[in-house]
Amino acid sequence: MKILIVGSGGREHAIAASVAKSPRADKIYCAPGNAGIAQVAECVPIGAMEFDRLVSFAKEKQIDLVIVGMDDPLVGGLVDLLEEAGIRTFGPRRNAAVLEGSKAFSKELMKKYNIPTAAYEVFDQAEDALEYLHTRAKFPIVLKADGLALGKGVLICNTLQEAEDGVCTIMTDKKFGSAGNRMVIEEFMTGREVSVLSFTDGKTIRIMSSAQDHKRAKDGDQGLNTGGMGNFSPSPFYTKEVDEFCRKYIYQPTVDAMAAENRPFVGVIFFGLMLTPDGPRVLEYNVRFGDPEAQVVLPRMKNDMVEVCEACIDGRLDQIDLQFSDEAAVCVVLASDGYPVKYEKGLPISGLEKFEGRQDVFCFHAGTKFAEDGRTVLTNGGRVLGITALGADLKEARRKAYEATEWVQFANKYMRHDIGKAIDEA
Repeated sequence: MKILIVGSGGREHAIAASVAKSPRADKIYCAPGNAGIAQVAECVPIGAMEFDRLVSFAKEKQIDLVIVGMDDPLVGGLVDLLEEAGIRTFGPRRNAAVLEGSKAFSKELMKKYNIPTAAYEVFDQAEDALEYLHTRAKFPIVLKADGLALGKGVLICNTLQEAEDGVCTIMTDKKFGSAGNRMVIEEFMTGREVSVLSFTDGKTIRIMSSAQDHKRAKDGDQGLNTGGMGNFSPSPFYTKEVDEFCRKYIYQPTVDAMAAENRPFVGVIFFGLMLTPDGPRVLEYNVRFGDPEAQVVLPRMKNDMVEVCEACIDGRLDQIDLQFSDEAAVCVVLASDGYPVKYEKGLPISGLEKFEGRQDVFCFHAGTKFAEDGRTVLTNGGRVLGITALGADLKEARRKAYEATEWVQFANKYMRHDIGKAIDEA
């Protein structure tokens, strides 16, 4: 099979590495890819939002399967265009990708189908949001830009002043662009956050292993929200009881709700959960693999990635026995100092060769590119590399991951030093 992966980050590198293990993958392309993905795929200089060029390329190369990794092209309807051109594609169509594309839609869906989530209100006007904050809000409170905002459109406000400033940031100043045209104001929930990825064919859902993300930029969960500074899998807080509750009240009901709304969901649903004192609640949905969740979940998956994607497309996921190794995985993100605000790019990276041939330690490229010589790898983003290690348990995986972070060097290398610290409390 000829397979095209759409995207350029650590998630797409993890997908490409997983696809490359399949005996059915004869040729892998990635658009646009990065310097790490180039080790397992031929990278083509087509942006993830260049839909016409992607469709033309897929037709020209007679691509057998496209896997769309990123949220923007999914929400924008790339799957619909590829399918119209007769190209088999793994990922939700536009009318299903709205599950992530609009937080207001997802909240209203959960309310309609009794899927447990935080109480909320939706606002189209800043004045109405401010009036609500002055008259009915309890603090702390959460403000969410309705649309896609690179994982950064969520503000936790402890005081009325912070909330007023937040409304201004999202709706008036449009710091997150058109994502802030509408806004959700939500009750603040307490508990541990857990991420659960799943495959679905629109009817059947198969749950992947749980994971736990670290969103804040600095140690001790301080600093700004980022796209994720590290991850571990499985989460020791995702117990058998939590799993049973979520399967009954969250996972299957979400798939059934989308089908009932005539928006059948084929692809990956990412469930962001909060384990509150009153039971699990949905924090958010994403319509693709998480990043860096993919980097700790996919290395543990025993199944053939291509077979699972095809089963989802063909509506026969019920025939797949999804299995994961008993090993644990920890991913530590190496970022550019100053991320997520301001940072330097184009700095040479050394030590990458130390990961070659390893089956227990991986270096997933998130923001890298080749220099003009075509050999030297340079930094090309805020999150640069995801260093993932497998171990017999989470503590061993964590030790190995942090040891491996020392193998690589670049001038403004920055990381958190407490990824997976919660393991000690479990």
